[in-house]
Amino acid sequence: KGAHEAGAIFVVINNLAGAFTLIGPAPQMVYETVDGGHRKFEVLIDMAAELDVLQKIDRERSFDPDIWVVEIEDRGNRPFIDELVKFKED
Repeated sequence: KGAHEAGAIFVVINNLAGAFTLIGPAPQMVYETVDGGHRKFEVLIDMAAELDVLQKIDRERSFDPDIWVVEIEDRGNRPFIDELVKFKED
């Protein structure tokens, strides 16, 4: 149901050595400052324990159950996402 482009996408990177990175949707305000209207992503958790990442995903799912989670296994911890937005709250 809903729009085809709806549904937040989260990417989990498993470096196969016990560290996990979580990448998720950038804040809506980033879309207002970046042209193109394409989905933008940011690193939410970097090189942490799997439990930390799973807890964050559970919190996101409780807020909005319409999410997609993709896991990448890569020893180089590469996200394979062309453009990661660096967002810093003031």
